[in-house]
Amino acid sequence: MAMKSSLTILFENPFWIGLFERIDGDKYEVCKITFGAEPKDYEVYDFLLNNWHKLKFSPPVKTEKIEERKINPKRIQREINSQLENKGIGTKAQQALKLQHEQGKLDRRVKSREQKEAEKERQFALRQEKKKAKHRGR
Repeated sequence: MAMKSSLTILFENPFWIGLFERIDGDKYEVCKITFGAEPKDYEVYDFLLNNWHKLKFSPPVKTEKIEERKINPKRIQREINSQLENKGIGTKAQQALKLQHEQGKLDRRVKSREQKEAEKERQFALRQEKKKAKHRGR
């Protein structure tokens, strides 16, 4: 089973972003990287070398398997030209990024709720201490 990956650099107002897509069998994952100013080739390469392990990919999305077959060089050239003209994010990439965003929101909500509960318990314990201290006449 072959794993395919691609990196697309595009301008999404006001920043340059990189869309790193990887397909492993029938699983599709995507990671969005924000560069800011237009990155040079060597900067992108250096970023990937230094931060590969830190990239957070979206949860896998099911997709149909891609069959390997030899493609005519002229067709490859046409596909490259059409990809260079296409500036938008693919719908699968949008879905995967949306899923990743929703997952992050859920994680933040859970963490926030736990912090609020811990703070309530701490405040309750403080009030109980004060009541005991008053009751003892201190």
